[in-house]
Amino acid sequence: MRVTVLTGAGISAESGVPTFRGSDGLWEGHRVEEVATPEGYELQPDVVHGFYDARRAALHVVEPNPAHHALARLEEVLGEDLLVVTQNVDDLHERAGSQRVIHMHGELRSALCAYCGHRTRWVDGLGHRPPCPGCGARDLRPDVVWFGEVPYRMGEIRDALGATDLFVSVGTSGAVYPAADFVRHARRHGAHTLELNLDASAGAHLFADTRHGPASELVPAWVDELLRQHA
Repeated sequence: MRVTVLTGAGISAESGVPTFRGSDGLWEGHRVEEVATPEGYELQPDVVHGFYDARRAALHVVEPNPAHHALARLEEVLGEDLLVVTQNVDDLHERAGSQRVIHMHGELRSALCAYCGHRTRWVDGLGHRPPCPGCGARDLRPDVVWFGEVPYRMGEIRDALGATDLFVSVGTSGAVYPAADFVRHARRHGAHTLELNLDASAGAHLFADTRHGPASELVPAWVDELLRQHA
C-alpha cells in the first residue's frame, strides 16, 4: 500500500513552533507582502533576514512531538511506500527519524543563493551577508518558497499523488494552493482520502474521512490502526 501524507502548520504547532500568521493576518507584526514575497525582500532585505533568522534560531528550542515520531515509525514499516510532503519549513520530521520527506516550501535550515541558485545547509543567521559556498557572492537569502514562487519538487509530488492508495492531510488549513488541491488530484486517481485536523479545514468536504483533534493524538492512533491492517 502506497501512502502519501501532507503535513501543515498544525502538526508543528504542538511542538511549540508558532504559526506566525495571527488572526489579524499579520506575521509577527509584518504584512505578508513584507516578509514572504520576493518584492518584500528586494525592498527590505534586513527586515526579511531578521524575520527568518529569528525563526531559524527558534528551532533550537523545539522538539518533534508524537505525531512526527508516529510518521517516522510508519516509514520504518512501509519504507519507500510512504512519502511525507510538508508545507512546514522546520526540520522536525527529520529529527523524528523520517527520511522520505519533501519540503515543498523550502527549509529554514537552508540558504539559497539568489545569484547562482546554489542551495546549502545553513543553521546560522544570514543578516550579516555571508558568502555563498558555491560562488562566493554575498547574496544568500532564506531558502523558503515565498508567495508568487513555485514550490519545490512539484513533479515528484504529483507523480506520488497519482500513484498513491491513501492520501492523508495532517494539520493543514486547506486554503493554501497548490497543496489544497492535492486531495482532488489523489481522488481523481482512485486514492482513499483522510483528513486529520484540529478543526475542519477549508477543504474538509473533499475528503472521504475526517477526524478532528490534536495531531499528537490523531496521528499515532491512525498509524497504529494502519500498522494493524498491514500486519
